[in-house]
Amino acid sequence: MVGSLLAAAALARAFVFGNYEIPSDSMLPTLHPGDRVFGEKISSKVGAVHAGDIVTFRDPTDETTVLVKRVIALPGQTVDLKDGRVYVDGALLHEPYLSAGKTYPLPSFRRLSYPVSLSEGQVWVMGDNRPHSQDSRVFGPLRMSDLIARVTWRYWPTSRVGAVS
Repeated sequence: MVGSLLAAAALARAFVFGNYEIPSDSMLPTLHPGDRVFGEKISSKVGAVHAGDIVTFRDPTDETTVLVKRVIALPGQTVDLKDGRVYVDGALLHEPYLSAGKTYPLPSFRRLSYPVSLSEGQVWVMGDNRPHSQDSRVFGPLRMSDLIARVTWRYWPTSRVGAVS
């Protein structure tokens, strides 16, 4: 009985949900360094991720690190950065979750020129604290298959337990 429960828990952790610690201040004010969150893994595997979702993925520059960022644009969309603002498909993106600071291109190890058109199966991710976030402006679009989980719930600290949006 105990063995079956442990096996079920291990399978759920491997395929259904995971827990993650926020490693930096790149998602302020939404998530703080040291916050702990749950992420469900099914949405990212079946392509049910939406713009505005917060997702986890392996850092393209360091596969040992898991990053947490917000999905800004989806496959087939175009991202542009103009005058410190983000445009998706030519429309100014409404971003009430942003902390202070504008959005500018960053030095990239990929050759990026704006606007950036996303291919099928690609997403564009950015941190909410743009001046302190290395995101798609640095490493370019991610493949949807690179996403690990969609963050749904903060469980630590107890003073901020609740749904993450």
